[in-house]
Amino acid sequence: MVAATVRRHGRDGAPLLLLDDVDWRVAGGEQWVVLGPNGAGKSTLLQLAGGVLHPSEGRVRILGARVGGTDLRTLRERIGRVDAATTRALRPALDGLQVVLTGAFGSIALQRRRLAEVHERRARGLLALVGAEALAIRRFEDCSQGERQRLLLARALMGGERGPELLLLDEPATGLDLPSRERLVAAVAATARERPELPTVTVTHHVEEIPPTTTHALLLAAGRVVAAGTVDEVLRDEPLSRCFGLGLEVTRSGGRWAARVRPVTAV
Repeated sequence: MVAATVRRHGRDGAPLLLLDDVDWRVAGGEQWVVLGPNGAGKSTLLQLAGGVLHPSEGRVRILGARVGGTDLRTLRERIGRVDAATTRALRPALDGLQVVLTGAFGSIALQRRRLAEVHERRARGLLALVGAEALAIRRFEDCSQGERQRLLLARALMGGERGPELLLLDEPATGLDLPSRERLVAAVAATARERPELPTVTVTHHVEEIPPTTTHALLLAAGRVVAAGTVDEVLRDEPLSRCFGLGLEVTRSGGRWAARVRPVTAV
């Protein structure tokens, strides 16, 4: 649960409002997408949900624990994350299997002394789940961006005895070409089907990147909630048009969404 406002100071010392009185709840088994233009506050919201950031005002509860009243390091071990910071922090010389194994204890480093055969079996199973079995022996630095993202997804699912209790994906498809994007979307959908009880939040700019297993959507603009609810309620012309400040037409086919600017009718 997030009911919070987030402010910070810009370089000139002036206060910047990043999130304004956002009230949001994610229940078990819900698959959320957070959409909005650049600067809407999407990544800030994900940092709150991941226990990385404290609110300026309000309250945040994650997996039953109140931020400010619990050990955030322990809490973060229960959360799987896919983000750019993790990509930068991992050692490039690790192979795909080792990348996944670093997620066993929520560490960037490979903790060889703590790893057992059960961890390797589980890691190989996750590689298969996300369609990355062939990457087990490939060096991370030699993988394409799309391959790295699927490895990071498998890594995020590795934490805890039974896997994470919350999965957060921060713009996982950014910079991917069409085939890589589709493989990643398929991997996220496979994860939702394999672990339907796992609450998942995906941040993106583009409706085309939304997995077909998504159940709920939150629209943000200028740090404020434009709309929130089930995908049938939110991923429609009017809410998305208000969110992005454009006249949009939204369509859905085969469980996937697309959006385009509404054609102007000639007079």
